[in-house]
Amino acid sequence: MSESRIRRLAPVVDMALEEERKAAAMLGQCQQQLDDASARLRDLEYYSSEYAKGWAQRGAQGVGRDWLMNYQRFMAQMEVAIEQQRQTVTWHGQSIERARDNWRQRYQRLEALRKLIDKYRQEAQARADKQEQKLLDELSQRAHAQRSNNP
Repeated sequence: MSESRIRRLAPVVDMALEEERKAAAMLGQCQQQLDDASARLRDLEYYSSEYAKGWAQRGAQGVGRDWLMNYQRFMAQMEVAIEQQRQTVTWHGQSIERARDNWRQRYQRLEALRKLIDKYRQEAQARADKQEQKLLDELSQRAHAQRSNNP
């Protein structure tokens, strides 16, 4: 009985395994996207700070109005880009949490199915052991009976 249950569950386990693998791959992609977005943010912040240092050096020498206006416009654009990238990083962070939750659910389902199959195998083994013991007991009784009848 348990062997047939196990065979019937095999396609379900295969599907659950495939779903878990897909969820793990998606989690990996989300992690890569988060890493890339974080690296872009660090680059933007670094570039902005370097540009600000350049402003301090150049400003000490004196600058014209056009240069100052261009600098302020550029820094405002950098701040917008940095803020947008921070939002992107936040979005990817949320995306990875959803992907992690999805993977965890798929993994738990797969593990539950594996435990169920193990339970069925243990039940089948226990029945087989019980049958074997019963058979050995019967053979032992017959052998004892034969020895008793043949003195």
